[in-house]
Parts: sequence; structure tokens; C-alpha cells
Amino acid sequence: MAATDSAHEPGCDTERVTELLGRRPQSTFTVVVRDTAGDPVVLRNAPLHDDGTPMPTLYWLAGKDALRRVSQLEAAGGVREAERVIPAAAIAAAHARYAAERDAAMPAGHTGPRPSGGVAGTRQGVKCLHAHYAYHLAGGDDPVGRWVAARLAEAADTEAADQ
Repeated sequence: MAATDSAHEPGCDTERVTELLGRRPQSTFTVVVRDTAGDPVVLRNAPLHDDGTPMPTLYWLAGKDALRRVSQLEAAGGVREAERVIPAAAIAAAHARYAAERDAAMPAGHTGPRPSGGVAGTRQGVKCLHAHYAYHLAGGDDPVGRWVAARLAEAADTEAADQ
């Protein structure tokens, strides 16, 4: 997977992202990471839905394989493990960087409700490994996302050795 700006037709991306999400996206987005076949893996969402509702999740993990693998890690206690091994200050700093990036994308002069919190709208700790991993894949400095990437690489190595 590589971080890229969307080079595909926007309509085509919307159709494919609708398939991946199981619903039509509620805001504008850009595909920022694609897999080797060109399929969307990470989306960068607008900070507001089309109806003006705040969208705290700037980076969204959409790739089916990545979603499956991260879901398995979460189901195995990954959120608690990440919070145990990654210093709280490092997680808090990632939340602050994420919020600053998202907030910088807010429309000038917006006076309505605003998204809040850091990664996935969380103010502290880890809410969702998917959002941290998406931020990491998109180039964000996220220690939780790096931890997820390392765990997924270990799992892939184990699966390969077992075959």
C-alpha cells in the first residue's frame, strides 16, 4: 500500500467506496492510500458531512483486507494492549496532531458545530485501532498506528510460516 492522492475518476471512487462501506459516503473524501490493485484503502474525509454534521474521523480505513485484519487484532484485545504498551503522552500527542490537521480543513468562517477530539473523535486513550492505522497509513505520526502495523506484519509472518 502506498499513500497517493486519488488519481482515479471521482465517480468511480464514490461507487467503489459505497461498495466498501456498504452505504453512500456522507461527505466529500479523497482516496489517500490505495492497494496494489488501485482499490481504496484509506479515505481522507471532509471535517463536515454534506448536511453540516461534524465528522471527527479525518482518516477512514475502507480497504476490506485491512479492515478484516485490524478487526481481528481488536477482537483479540488490541485496544487494551495498545493502551498498555504505548505511553499515554504519545497517544495524546497523536490526538493533538490529528485534531489540528482536521481543524485546519474546516471551512473558513464556519460558525456551526465542529468536530472535536483527536483520532476517531477520542479525547484520550484508544477508541479504535482502525482510525489510528488509517492515520498512520496516510502518513500521520501515530504511535498506535505504527503499533498496529507492526502487529499486522507479525501476524502475516506467522501465517506465511504456517503455510
